[in-house]
Amino acid sequence: MNSRGELQHFVYAALMALGLYLGFFYGCEYRRNVKGPWQVTFTTDTNGQPAIVIDQPALRIASVQIVFAGEPRPAVQTPQTVFFASPTNEAPFGKVIFRDTTFLPGTITFDLFGHEIELLPRVLGIDRREHAWQSETTILLPPKK
Repeated sequence: MNSRGELQHFVYAALMALGLYLGFFYGCEYRRNVKGPWQVTFTTDTNGQPAIVIDQPALRIASVQIVFAGEPRPAVQTPQTVFFASPTNEAPFGKVIFRDTTFLPGTITFDLFGHEIELLPRVLGIDRREHAWQSETTILLPPKK
């Protein structure tokens, strides 16, 4: 075989490898991001009590509000909506204690006024108790003792 034929085989193999790599890479990226992130709005209710409103359009979760009764108004300006798409997003009030955004929407766990709020695609966790997702609902949490 001549050197031109060997070079041609090398170029074809390199192009096939590049095509497979790009196909798998963009396929994985699409799969990771197709559902989009959790959208959490940190706000206050009509009485000035801190609250969060959770949305996740791909999972058909809309306007799930959790109100923290008896807690002081947050010191930050509200409302603020945070899209939890990366591991660097922080909560305007409270603390993010766990996040896994490898495959969106992922899992986000907050410590808000002593309550553990966990956002999972299949269920909402409040203080280690599971609650089925129900759009357009309000959950009132009493002060943590």
